[in-house]
Amino acid sequence: MAWEHEREVIKQTASPITKRQLMAALQNIGLRQGDIVIVHSALSKIGWIVGGANAVIEALQDLLTPEGTLVMASHSSGNSDPTLWQYPPVPKAWVPIIKAEMLPYNPATTPTRGIGTVPEVFRKYPYVLRSTHPQISVVAWGKNAKKIIETHPLSPGFGETTPYEKLYLLNSKVLLLGVDHTNNTMLHYAEWKADLPNHPKQSQGAAILRGGVQIWATWEDIEDDDEDFLKVGHAYEASINYHPATVGNATAKLLPLQGLIDFAVSWFRQNRHYSISN
Repeated sequence: MAWEHEREVIKQTASPITKRQLMAALQNIGLRQGDIVIVHSALSKIGWIVGGANAVIEALQDLLTPEGTLVMASHSSGNSDPTLWQYPPVPKAWVPIIKAEMLPYNPATTPTRGIGTVPEVFRKYPYVLRSTHPQISVVAWGKNAKKIIETHPLSPGFGETTPYEKLYLLNSKVLLLGVDHTNNTMLHYAEWKADLPNHPKQSQGAAILRGGVQIWATWEDIEDDDEDFLKVGHAYEASINYHPATVGNATAKLLPLQGLIDFAVSWFRQNRHYSISN
């Protein structure tokens, strides 16, 4: 139950964490007015916050100011091909019904799934824009929000002209707040950019609106593989002698995106090998 989880968070927090303290801690790790930053977070890891997720969001906004840009992944994996579902799988007899009746992706109303409380709250904030990909969208607020979200093709969903590439080209930062590189969606962009031979591909699908008509769209993209994200992230941090700090109770890492992606592309090319049979 939610209250039991909150009770555990209270037990692990020496004193309430305020928005002002969050701002000071974020500034201490290098976040500045005008920065463009994509944030991945685990609210419970930060501790008991006065104002909860809203305080985290508004601390980030107030520190960045409207001259900066705040971005988060707003993935909605529930709108996907049910034949691929594993957590949990569904009976085969359900598949055609799910495909026929799945509500189409709507940037304004489709909830996030599996990426935490903060992005779900943030997507509903005033002046927050959301990209059009039915599964791996991003939400953005601030000066460069429109530029970042305005194109998001179905495939490659993490590649060329997507918000992820734009974040890279805009020399952004990535903030990991209580999470590790396994949750760092930007490394999927590095997977695409590495362009590895024989990288496995996967057929995907989702319910979308096209010209005001609901359809079941299908496409092919490279298969996501985050099993080595922690390794590549730690290798990059070691290469620049990076030492994480804390925000509240959470381990916090603020890293330059271009440096991380360039390192990851090289690392993937050296360490990942796919056979033709894949």
